[in-house]
Amino acid sequence: MTLPLGFVVEFDRHTRVVDDGRALLGGHPTRMLKLTPRARRLLTGRTLVVRDAAGALLADRLLETGLAHPVAGSLPTPGDPRYTVVVPVRDRPRQLDRLLRSIEPGRPVIVVDDASRQPAAVAATAARHGARLVALTANVGPAEARNAGLRLVATPYVVFADSDIVLDPDTVPTLLRHFADPLVAMAVPRITGLTAPATTWIERYENSRSSLDLGTHPAPVRPGTPVSWASSACVVARVDVLGAGFDAGMRVGEDVDLCWRLVAAGRRVRYEPAVRAAHEHRVRLGDWLLRKAVYGTGAQPLAERHPRSVAPVVFAPWSTVLAVTLLAGRRWSAPVAVAVLGAVTVRIARKLDGTRHPYRLAVRLTGNGALATLSQTSALLTRHWWPLTAVGCAFSGRVRRAAAVAALADIALEYRRDQATLDPLRYAVARRLDDLAYGAGVWFAALRARSGTALRPRVTR
Repeated sequence: MTLPLGFVVEFDRHTRVVDDGRALLGGHPTRMLKLTPRARRLLTGRTLVVRDAAGALLADRLLETGLAHPVAGSLPTPGDPRYTVVVPVRDRPRQLDRLLRSIEPGRPVIVVDDASRQPAAVAATAARHGARLVALTANVGPAEARNAGLRLVATPYVVFADSDIVLDPDTVPTLLRHFADPLVAMAVPRITGLTAPATTWIERYENSRSSLDLGTHPAPVRPGTPVSWASSACVVARVDVLGAGFDAGMRVGEDVDLCWRLVAAGRRVRYEPAVRAAHEHRVRLGDWLLRKAVYGTGAQPLAERHPRSVAPVVFAPWSTVLAVTLLAGRRWSAPVAVAVLGAVTVRIARKLDGTRHPYRLAVRLTGNGALATLSQTSALLTRHWWPLTAVGCAFSGRVRRAAAVAALADIALEYRRDQATLDPLRYAVARRLDDLAYGAGVWFAALRARSGTALRPRVTR
């Protein structure tokens, strides 16, 4: 399967052009891709348009390594763009009505009522919009509810949309363009808050840092990368590659599982933030905390199915040494950390031998790695391992200092990155509550399963 003529890709924002275009540096994991003179002629600035087999081969390589992403607006639409919308719902007729009003008229819609307590209201809403209703007699959860709708789909593509979603007019048409790449199995938009003014400080926090919002930059969805999963709140997928669909045994994390199974099968999942789907965030503190904890419980069933893809942090050997050294907080910590960074810089520079400025590039890469190490260590202390941190704080001043630095540094970095509309104090409180609730869910599920897989860091080369 090759990319079609006219397919357009553009370098990722972090991809660096090295030595006047002789090589590219970037991707996940970071690598250097050397370009032949013929390959360099295929590029126009930071863009590549597929015009022949060589261009298709290079574009595919750039996509696979994360060095470049498709330019969705420039891609052709599928030859048969028909799709069916499947909506799993339990009660919430008001939200269902709002979603169905946002769907393009004339599109087939299947509403799967997952044993609502007031089924008549859901049935009336579906009938008012001409949607096909599938009424389940037992509550089976969103995964199996979607599967029940999927089994009735007769179009090449399916759109899964939760009832608390509102679709923009160009969301589905733009996502369909990604299927010009024959390896793409699924494409997802950015999930943002509804445009109505936020009513609570929790909603304002969610509007800037929702768990469903994967950011402003396009990305492949792959475990171990900046966008390692995608929510099923809004998904466009090829029907013929989904098989039986979601894992019916999972009531949370089923969307992550499906993404990872598709990737493991050699397919691609694309995140496209150029288009959006609006989500009705939870605005009451208790509901919000419960949802965060529920998200955390999904780590354990995912660890059972994908043990190498679920880890609170992923360290290289050198970053493990760096993290342990800094956490030790001894007099020797700083010089040892400097020595580790220096050795890593030299090692990377040797691998970059042949470029014009190997040490300059190596310093940049080492610095990025060090920042990633500090960020992951901070998350480990304040989010995934916070119960252990809390116990340590009761007995050790060194742990208290490390936890305080981690929490403050995390808030300082993330507040600016999120461009939050919430004041720093309430943002800090919401951020810590977010981490506490999620971490509690992870530990609850791990203890119930008597397994530490979801809590175990992974060290990889």
